[in-house]
Amino acid sequence: MLNVPVIKPLLIFVLSGNKSLGSKDEIHCPSGSFVFLSNTPEIAMRNVPNDVNYFALLIEFEYSDFDCLKHRTVNTDTYFQGQIEPMLEQTLQQFVEWSAFSPPDMWYLRRQEILQVLLSLGFDQVEGIMEPPTLSHKVYTIIREQISSDLGAEAVSSMLGMSESSLRRKLSAEGSHFQGIKDKVKLGYGLHLIQTSFSPIGLIAEKCGYASQSRFTEKFKQLFGITPTALRKTRVSVLGE
Repeated sequence: MLNVPVIKPLLIFVLSGNKSLGSKDEIHCPSGSFVFLSNTPEIAMRNVPNDVNYFALLIEFEYSDFDCLKHRTVNTDTYFQGQIEPMLEQTLQQFVEWSAFSPPDMWYLRRQEILQVLLSLGFDQVEGIMEPPTLSHKVYTIIREQISSDLGAEAVSSMLGMSESSLRRKLSAEGSHFQGIKDKVKLGYGLHLIQTSFSPIGLIAEKCGYASQSRFTEKFKQLFGITPTALRKTRVSVLGE
């Protein structure tokens, strides 16, 4: 899969098998290791396929999670890697167990614990892995939170307290544009539904705001390099093994 957007800091724990990712450079993550990806706007992750199945846990961090860190540094790297040491493994297990019964609005406590454990293990890079939200990030968040509303540029610019022309100009200065962000939100949600449900592709297309399954499939393949049906087949195959 190509161009999977990383909008917020993303921590990937590879628990079995081997995982390869790609941004500007290919990243290899063997079993028992982790990679922490920054929310740098230009990051677009790609999954590099291989013949070995892998199992990984992904944790997306909120910007406010990093308030627990006393020191913040300027981000110089788009990611850092390390081994899942016993203390980190125990913290991860507690996070999984906690999320099974605690309300989602309390999960930040465990996410902050993970950040602090990484820092205590010597991964100082965690203090600079998060970049302040850009305008692109803010637009992405607004659209994602109201994905069923099919918001246009005029509505989003109003929510941000600026004119539509200012919104488009500032997004362009960041190397982005409104429709591109909107497509990533809608298709990213479609990707989530394909990977986490057995809903028909046509229904998923409808939930993502597309009038037809064919249009959804076309846009999905353009962005991710694979059709929704082909991706669904690989998921079913893995589940059946």
